[in-house]
Amino acid sequence: MKKIEAVIRVEKLDAVRDALEKMGYPGMMITRIEGHGRQKGLVEQFRGREFKLELLPKIKIELVVKDNDVEKLASAIAGAAKTGEIGDGKIFVYPADNAVRIRTGEEGDIAL
Repeated sequence: MKKIEAVIRVEKLDAVRDALEKMGYPGMMITRIEGHGRQKGLVEQFRGREFKLELLPKIKIELVVKDNDVEKLASAIAGAAKTGEIGDGKIFVYPADNAVRIRTGEEGDIAL
């Protein structure tokens, strides 16, 4: 099992959710976060003054998947989240040792 974490633009959440549901993975955890990468924030103007927004709103999607589904799901997330502009986000993949379905006590891949 692997855990996929994807940090994406807020406006791309619906597209990524739709892509994951079409691939048979409707279950995910979504967290609203703030941060920045290489773009180092944005400079915006409000009433003639410039303001620097150093931490930008982002969405973090987390899901635990079977090993053989990682590549296709990461590709689906990247395809749905991509705008081609700086700040599109990142995808991280971690090993997941086990999963337990609390209701039934099932463990491993069957608990997913």
